[in-house]
Amino acid sequence: MRFIKKHLPGLSAAVISLSLFFTSCGYHMGSMMHPQIHSIAFSEVRNDTKEPLVSEFVRSQIAACFQTDNSLKITSKEKADCILYCRVTNVTQSASRTTPSVEDDAFNPAEFSVSVSAEFEVLIPGRSEPLIPKRSVSGSAKYQYIFDPAAGRTSGLRQACYELGRQVVEYTVEGW
Repeated sequence: MRFIKKHLPGLSAAVISLSLFFTSCGYHMGSMMHPQIHSIAFSEVRNDTKEPLVSEFVRSQIAACFQTDNSLKITSKEKADCILYCRVTNVTQSASRTTPSVEDDAFNPAEFSVSVSAEFEVLIPGRSEPLIPKRSVSGSAKYQYIFDPAAGRTSGLRQACYELGRQVVEYTVEGW
């Protein structure tokens, strides 16, 4: 007990100085977004590919990523501080792993890879200069299917769109 009473003032000073040091180093937690930008809206995602559902998947996954990040509130175009415009430019699919077939000495695809590429920009309504200039992003995913090829491909496409959405959020929130 005597040890604690004797060293308490020095220990208290050390704890206070360390806390001041770590809180004043310029690091902070929270959003890295521009302090005057609080909300975002999404324009319709333009699809320049022949993939039928990709624009819907990209838009919903970008929205999910913004909700997860929580730096910007998603709102309507009329109320938003900035608007995100996106265009899907390419969707590719390929077999990434094959397995030998027992029946006909051929190789059957066991795992597929899908990749989605897009361009996006973020504009502030009423300004000619974009907040985030046009930037290319892409997402990819691997998927397998056992019984339903369409369901497996759709799942892979959604995962690739989610990866693309994470990049859009990162470049929007941290890249201004």
